[in-house]
Amino acid sequence: MCGRFVVAKAGAELVGVLRADVVSAELPPPSYNIAPTTMAAIVLDSIKTEPPTRRVEPARWGLVPGWAKDPSIGGRAFNARVEEIETKPMFRGALEKRRAVVPASGYYEWKTTAAGKTPHYIHPAEGEPMFFAGLYEWWKNPAAAAGTSPWMLSFTILTRSAVGTLGSIHDRMPLFVDPDVAEAWLDPTIDNVGDILDAAVDAAPDLSETLDNHVVSAAVGNVRNNSPELIEPARFE
Repeated sequence: MCGRFVVAKAGAELVGVLRADVVSAELPPPSYNIAPTTMAAIVLDSIKTEPPTRRVEPARWGLVPGWAKDPSIGGRAFNARVEEIETKPMFRGALEKRRAVVPASGYYEWKTTAAGKTPHYIHPAEGEPMFFAGLYEWWKNPAAAAGTSPWMLSFTILTRSAVGTLGSIHDRMPLFVDPDVAEAWLDPTIDNVGDILDAAVDAAPDLSETLDNHVVSAAVGNVRNNSPELIEPARFE
């Protein structure tokens, strides 16, 4: 699973090599401890224009489908297993037309040992952005206050079985995508979604082996802690 991640950059810097036509002025600031139900930036190709417009928008982490009665369902849908998204009603519609890329600086995962759980920070070796495959949805709040937008944008991060080095830390990992796969994943006009999903799943293990990781302080376990020190290697005395 992926339950916490880091975005250490802001604005257009987030997307790196992915071009963006529109970058929202309301993106959340850099954060070193993003948790489910909080806001983060996602990249999506809007189908309301021809050709689609590449946008970077703020979204709530935890997918809330349009048919949901309230947004609480998103608290259980911050990750989506690739083995299930083609059949589960929660994800099936978004897979067809509402795919996103979630840019990050890195993410945290906890390794379980006899001594307890140890947090690791997993990140690209050179500090460049990393990209997770995701899905997004729009949900309309029937109780929205007058004068405010009733629409909420939310997202989920896809995960697959972890292998290699990352598999020794946890049995799941985000579905990493490189820029080429990300371009295809974002394209809402394609018909062969299953082929692109399969290609992303197949390529993710090689991408995972390019990442570095190190043990960090247990302070990351508290969502109220949010500072650059969280990603520094833990000091053992």
